[in-house]
Amino acid sequence: MDYQFKEIERKWQKFWAANQTYKVNNTSEKPKYYVLDMFPYPSGAGLHVGHPLGYIASDIYARYKRLKGFNVLHPMGFDSFGLPAEQYAIQTGQHPAITTEENINRYRVQLDKIGFSFDWSREVRTSDPDYYHWSQWIFMQLFNAWYNLASDKAEPIDQLIQHFEEKGSVGIYAVSDEDIREFSPEEWNDFTEEEKQRELLKYRLAYLRESSVNWCAALGTVLANDEVIGGLSERGGYPVEQKKMMQWSMRIVAYAERLLQGLETIDWPDPLVEMQRNWIGKSIGALVNFTTEANKDIEVFTTRVDTIYGVSFIVLAPEHEWVSELTQVEQKAAIESYIEKTKKKSELERMADTKAVSGAFTGSYATHPLTGESIPIWIADYVLAGYGTGAVMAVPSGDQRDYLFAKHFDLPIIPIHDQQNIEQEADPSKDGKYINSDLINGMTYSEAVPFLLEKLEEMHKGKGKVNYRMRDAIFGRQRYWGEPVPVYFKNGLPYLMKESELPLILPEVDQYLPTESGEPPLGRAKNWKYQDQYDYELSTMPGWAGSSWYWYRYMDVQNKEQFVSKSAVNYWHAVDLYIGGSEHATGHLLYSRFWNKFLKDLGYVPEEEPFKKLINQGMIQGRSNFIYRVLDEEGKGTNTFVSYGLKDNYKTNALHVDVNIVINDILNIEKFKASRPEYKDAEFILENGKYHCGHEVEKMSKSKFNVVSPDDIIEAYGADTLRMYEMFLGPLEQSKPWNTNGIEGVFKFLRKFWKLFHDADFNFNISEDKATPAELKALHKIIKKVQEDIDRFSFNTSVSAFMICINELTDLKCNKREILQDLCIVLSPYAPHITEDLWEKLGNQAGTISYATYPIFNPQHLVESEFVYPISVNGKVRMKIQLSLDMEVSEVEEEVLKNKDVQKYLDGKSPKKVIVVKGRIVNIVL
Repeated sequence: MDYQFKEIERKWQKFWAANQTYKVNNTSEKPKYYVLDMFPYPSGAGLHVGHPLGYIASDIYARYKRLKGFNVLHPMGFDSFGLPAEQYAIQTGQHPAITTEENINRYRVQLDKIGFSFDWSREVRTSDPDYYHWSQWIFMQLFNAWYNLASDKAEPIDQLIQHFEEKGSVGIYAVSDEDIREFSPEEWNDFTEEEKQRELLKYRLAYLRESSVNWCAALGTVLANDEVIGGLSERGGYPVEQKKMMQWSMRIVAYAERLLQGLETIDWPDPLVEMQRNWIGKSIGALVNFTTEANKDIEVFTTRVDTIYGVSFIVLAPEHEWVSELTQVEQKAAIESYIEKTKKKSELERMADTKAVSGAFTGSYATHPLTGESIPIWIADYVLAGYGTGAVMAVPSGDQRDYLFAKHFDLPIIPIHDQQNIEQEADPSKDGKYINSDLINGMTYSEAVPFLLEKLEEMHKGKGKVNYRMRDAIFGRQRYWGEPVPVYFKNGLPYLMKESELPLILPEVDQYLPTESGEPPLGRAKNWKYQDQYDYELSTMPGWAGSSWYWYRYMDVQNKEQFVSKSAVNYWHAVDLYIGGSEHATGHLLYSRFWNKFLKDLGYVPEEEPFKKLINQGMIQGRSNFIYRVLDEEGKGTNTFVSYGLKDNYKTNALHVDVNIVINDILNIEKFKASRPEYKDAEFILENGKYHCGHEVEKMSKSKFNVVSPDDIIEAYGADTLRMYEMFLGPLEQSKPWNTNGIEGVFKFLRKFWKLFHDADFNFNISEDKATPAELKALHKIIKKVQEDIDRFSFNTSVSAFMICINELTDLKCNKREILQDLCIVLSPYAPHITEDLWEKLGNQAGTISYATYPIFNPQHLVESEFVYPISVNGKVRMKIQLSLDMEVSEVEEEVLKNKDVQKYLDGKSPKKVIVVKGRIVNIVL
């Protein structure tokens, strides 16, 4: 029987599921290997062919490591909380849990059809109370912890309380709020319960604080920076403004230095590492105080304290807490108007827009700490409240943005060097000698900085400081469909529930919108109070909560007592290979590293870094097709369409057409006519009886009609073809266009592979004869090639090598078990269904090919023992003859001259000369 891929794939998918082929234990004599995919959000649209790219690559690697003798954990689950399901619930009134379940079921069917070797017994869903029980538990540990700078790690808050009780605040070196109090142990013990809790909140790693956030009124929620594009929400395109709100936050900045240092220990792509490094944004500089007329100090962070004599104005972030207090009456209208405009910009836009100049003068002045001169105080959106101190000392002769601002508002530009350089990233060592400064004239940079810092410290006007661009992470969303925060409020202060009371289940509400008074949707829950008297937190956790620890739950998913047991985590340790998108560089991947380090500090996990090796798969782009509508004399569209090659003869406009009714750029006219009523009577101007479409590479999306479902490809060609074709498209890390036109070649390859095992009538036909050297050479070339390719994640080159190998074995008419059985094993990670079926036909009844042993490469089989000599007669190649490389020159000459085909060219004549270059060529001169 010919290659019946549908029957074969259904058969083996049922077998794997029924036998739990890929279920793995947490104990084994084999070495362990943990392969992880970034788990998907189950959207209503289902998978398109771009989504499985990383999953196929990880599955190939997981299958390969099993063949190599590893105990492989390869799990899958769903990041199932999120805004899309909630928005659908708002529109339809249907509970998000219902649509989420439907979407997951669809995803599961699609994933199973592709033949992944996931251990589904370990599936997790972040919206499952059994799962978010432990997300809430981890939040509780963060709330009950502080960061001790002396030990450089998180410690239980009880230890901090004990220190306060015994020694007061003396000797505490912590990451905390700025406004912490100094007190003796006696004073601490005299504090009321409320005073103690307020003070502890300034130290907790999970804490409440008023923060500037991206507020989207239409969605009724706070958005992360990466959810805002061009001042609009990524989902829905609604206006977003900056707003101050009480928000839960996480002190990720406490881990900034460890997050930086950890980047040196992991095998991640350089661009991703650089993105995290820049996001953390370590700067070594100084804090400088400029006293205002109101006798308040504006604290400024600068990396170039040596430029302090060039300061000609101060700029505050529009959100700075002192803006209203510093604004003079005559400037109030301008300042308020400017603040309103700034609210409509995201922080990313404000950072990125380096050329636009805008600002407003407060009407107030500050005193320069060294010169005593009065300096005007402005506000401008290029200064961010959350970076540094929310204030900058502007040096227009040393910084590009300050320079543009000064030029725009006609502010003084004071030279600070005799060789001026206003490039923002200028090398201080090349700035020349300092001028216009009484203290540091003639000094070098390395001399000036410590001198100025010492001077400022003596005057109590400054000190050295290490700063990070990264801000503490907002940990709250005003949404319904998320993890409830296990907190209640008493006297306005947050308290934790008991751990034994977890999980705090998401309550039912009548609508998924904010309340009429503006509270989050959870404010609609009836009788939802802790112990029937205290209000719960009404915000839910952000999307990154559930994804910041999920790899640990896979290790021990059934554990009811712990998020992961010591035995499980000590066996699997960390993820060995993680595959996913680079778009998560400064979100999920950063937060995951933060939570992992915290869990290690408290002794729950053994590894500092969660993901040893990470690969970013590229994007599969869409290949759009176009048809060309003929326009009439007035430029209006007709119902006539002209083929691509003839379109220049007409006035036309291009329309996207569904790629699923186009094959090799040829439009299926009947399907097109049936696609919409207005096309029923459409007319076509054809080329040679066919309608040729245009094409272009674009993002795969419904609006461009270029979405290709893996279901359609599997129906037409099979899952093994889809798997191999996605790898064949190009290097895993690179983006590439989807082009169904080339898939036929991969399908034909698999049919050709199938035919090696069958005779002309498709009867299974395997020889037990010993393999020839040529056959062994073909086999061991592919064993070596595939092993090397998979080890370096070069999956596309393996597919090409398989095609060459099958062509060689077909030419050799090879049907020998010695060759084909090992070839099945080598191909099985890429095409598991067809190889599993042939493995069974080969008589391997005991078990599955999934746990076979990868063949050992024997280099002896690649040593050349024969050579195909090109035979030239009077300088022109006439034929080729295969001879042993062991033959001497005289033996080669003798064998060539005896050849019947050579004798035809000799025509009874004796050659004048025979030139033999051993292992190269034979030339006969007549």
